[in-house]
Amino acid sequence: MNWVVVVAGAMIGAPLRYLTDRAVQARHDSVFPWGTFLVNVLGCLVLGLVTGAVTAGAASSHTQLFLGTGLCGALTTYSTFSYETLRLTEEGARFYAAANVVASVAAGLGAVYVGVALAEAVWA
Repeated sequence: MNWVVVVAGAMIGAPLRYLTDRAVQARHDSVFPWGTFLVNVLGCLVLGLVTGAVTAGAASSHTQLFLGTGLCGALTTYSTFSYETLRLTEEGARFYAAANVVASVAAGLGAVYVGVALAEAVWA
């Protein structure tokens, strides 16, 4: 039954990623992949919140499967991040490629930390 919960979350996360990416990229005239960056950081924040809530006993394992594994798993995308970084490098935009790597890792880790800290503040 757990797989149904994961699939349900993924059915929301995947289209949300695509639509968010397209909406953000349409508003930026830049080679930097702002859409992918945004969904990855938001996914990290949500995952931090969910993990903190589960750790504090405020959310169930099914919530973690639905939001953490399903929604965040489909919302965030390491493969697209990697591909877009490679594409930037191949197109000669090495600064943007390096900025994408550094900013994505730093913002993602920061967002997870903020999410866990918020969850602990609310539920601990």
